[in-house]
Amino acid sequence: MSRTPVDLRHALATLDPLPGELVRVATELPARYGVSAHYARWAGAPAAPPTGAGPAVLFDRVRPDHGPTRAVLMGLYGTRRRAAGLLGCTPAALPHRLLDAVAAPRPPVPAHDPSRWPRETLPVDLTALPVPVLTDEDAGPYLTLGAVLATDPDTGVRNLSVHRMCVQGPDSLTIWMVPGRDLELAYQAALRRGSPLPVAVHLGLCPAVLLSSCCPTSLVPPDLDELAVAGALAGQPVELLQCRTVDTEFIAHAEYVIEGELLPDRAPESRHGTVATPEFLGYQGRAHPALPLIRVTAITARESPILQAVSGPGHEQSVLLGFGMEAAVLDVLRRRGTPALAAHCHTAGGGQLMVVLQWPAKRGPEDDVAVRVAAEAVLEQFRMAKLVLCVDDDVDIESDQDLWWAMVTRFQADQDLRVLPDREGFPLDPSQHTGYSPSLSADGRTAKAVFDCTVPYAQRARFIRPRFTEPSIPAPRRPAAPRPR
Repeated sequence: MSRTPVDLRHALATLDPLPGELVRVATELPARYGVSAHYARWAGAPAAPPTGAGPAVLFDRVRPDHGPTRAVLMGLYGTRRRAAGLLGCTPAALPHRLLDAVAAPRPPVPAHDPSRWPRETLPVDLTALPVPVLTDEDAGPYLTLGAVLATDPDTGVRNLSVHRMCVQGPDSLTIWMVPGRDLELAYQAALRRGSPLPVAVHLGLCPAVLLSSCCPTSLVPPDLDELAVAGALAGQPVELLQCRTVDTEFIAHAEYVIEGELLPDRAPESRHGTVATPEFLGYQGRAHPALPLIRVTAITARESPILQAVSGPGHEQSVLLGFGMEAAVLDVLRRRGTPALAAHCHTAGGGQLMVVLQWPAKRGPEDDVAVRVAAEAVLEQFRMAKLVLCVDDDVDIESDQDLWWAMVTRFQADQDLRVLPDREGFPLDPSQHTGYSPSLSADGRTAKAVFDCTVPYAQRARFIRPRFTEPSIPAPRRPAAPRPR
C-alpha cells in the first residue's frame, strides 16, 4: 500500500491482494438493519461486544426500501495500520505527514479531463439509495460519512467537513453542524445575505480527502482549504467539477454527489421519537428538536457506485478523528518547546477523549515536571481531551497490553495522578453531567486527568526492560575450492 490512492476504488484495489484486509459480501442484505448487524463483529470498541477490529467490508448487494441493490462499504479505516497504510506510511508517521501537508498545501484544480470522471444522473430520491439504518431506534436512514463541500460567501474559502445527515424524504435531509465550526459560519453568512447556502454532499472519497476533512480547526484553521491539505497529503491536487444545479463545485472522483441548498428552514431530526443514530462514543444519540434542512436538487453517481458509511461507534470513526487530533496535539507541544515523540488518540475514547503521549528519554529531573506540565497543557488546550496517559520511549503506544503494563508498573496514584476539576468538556460523554458528579458546575463539563506512567529520572536504572540476546550463529562454512592438479 505504498502509492496514495487517487479515489476510493483505487484504495480498495490496493487492499484486494492483501490477506484479511478486504472482505466482500455477495449475499443480498437490506439497508435497514442488515448491513449494520452483519458488520457489528468487525466494528471494534466502543461498539458493544462481541466485537473487534476487522477488515474493510464491501457489501455488493444492499437493498434500500425501494429501488435497485447497490454496494455499501464499511470499515475501510477500521484499523490505524490500514488507514495509515493507504497513505503509504505508519500510524506514527501519519500525524507528521498531516503537519507537513498543512505547512505546504496544494490547492485543488479544475479537472483537466472531465471525461475521466463520467457520471450518471440519478432520480432525486434519497430513499432509493442504500443508506443504512443501524438500529430500530434510529430516527431514519443516516448519511454517516457525508462530506459537505461549501464556500463561505464572506471569505470565499471552501470548507470540507463530515456531518451526520438524516434522510427526511426523497429530496430533503436534516444536518447537524457543530456550532461555531466552519460550515455553520458559512451557513450563517449566507442567511445574513438572505440566500440559501449551495452545498455538495460527497459519499465515497479517496483516503487523503476524507482524512483531511476530519481534521480539527486547531490544525486546519478557517482560512485554509481542507482540499489543499488533501492535495499535499495525496501528492497531487484534488480535481473539481462544477455542480449541475447549484452554484458550487464537487470533487470529481466522488462515488455519489448530492447537490442541494442549505435552507433557513428547520425540521425535527426524528419524526418517530427522541433517539438518533448511535454516537461514536458508544451510546445512542439524542435526536435534535430542530435542525437545518438541505433541499436536494440533484444526485449524480459514478457507474456502479459505492456508498461509504460508518457504524457510529467503532474503530473506524475513532481512527478518522484521531489522526488529525494527534497532529494538532504534536503541533501544540512543538510550539511549547516540549515536543513528544508521538501522540496516539486512542479509539476507546472515540479518537478524541483519550490521548497517549510518548516522551523521549529524560535528560534530568526537570523533565519529570516538564512532562506533566505539557500533558496538562494538552488537557487545557483541547476541550474534548479528557485523559492523557504519558509513557516512555520503550512503550509501544499502539499496543493496549503495553499501555496497561506501563500503567500497572510505572504508576502510583498518590504520586502520578493529576486531576483538573470542572473543565469545559464534551456533552456526548454521559458521565459529563451534574447528575453523575455534583462537583461539576454544569452539564458538559468534566474532571480531567493526567496519568504519568513515565519513569522518574532518578529511578530510571530500576526500570530497564530486558532485551533477549540473539544467539551467535556461525556462518556456514563454504566447501574448499578444489586444488588444481
